[in-house]
Amino acid sequence: MSQLTTKQKQFLKGLAHKLKPVVMLGANGLTEGVLAEVELALDHHELIKVKVSSEDREEKKAIMAAIVRETKAVEVQTIGHIQVLYRATPERKIEVPKAR
Repeated sequence: MSQLTTKQKQFLKGLAHKLKPVVMLGANGLTEGVLAEVELALDHHELIKVKVSSEDREEKKAIMAAIVRETKAVEVQTIGHIQVLYRATPERKIEVPKAR
């Protein structure tokens, strides 16, 4: 699932609303350790929030794009420093509405 419909994104945003960021990027930026954490969190939860604390807007966008590219997750939304990511697992923990 590489693309989500608007309806599917709305559904996931609703679920993500109550979530707290599970991975926080600090001054070291995007390291292999951070990527490994994101991978683990996606495998475990499917839907996660990542907080990217970069004051540089372009750097923040680049980091968020790299996370999506490296983890093959789908970006559900970005609000400020928070990125919501979704990646289905074989067990399908979250039942996303079917695309029409």
